Amino acid sequence: MDYISNLITSIRNAEMASHAQVTVPATKIGESIVAILKAQGYVTSYTVREAKPQSFIDITLLKPRRVHRFRRISKPGRRVYVSASEIPRVLNGLGLAIISTSQGVLSGQEARKRKIGGEVLCEAY
Repeated sequence: MDYISNLITSIRNAEMASHAQVTVPATKIGESIVAILKAQGYVTSYTVREAKPQSFIDITLLKPRRVHRFRRISKPGRRVYVSASEIPRVLNGLGLAIISTSQGVLSGQEARKRKIGGEVLCEAY
């Protein structure tokens, strides 16, 4: 199972169904991706709910229901790696690329600023 695809699909489906909140299983990379989405204004807030045996992330979506487009770039069958100069600009800078680097999961803009490349996980716009 591809956790990142499940995460972005859950968020997209909740937005299309006009839900105020969505709950997804928690992983470290999932928390990093949701933190970037919150910092860039794609979600309102999130909390990590610790439970045994599985923790969950409760994501609060934006109030005026906007449906964002999410696209998985690097897939389990085809990994996509880029250098710092090749990081994609989504919609000429209006969108968001999420990159997994050696310094953690970063937005494309932050990775470009730090001059680090990595695996392009997904795009949002």
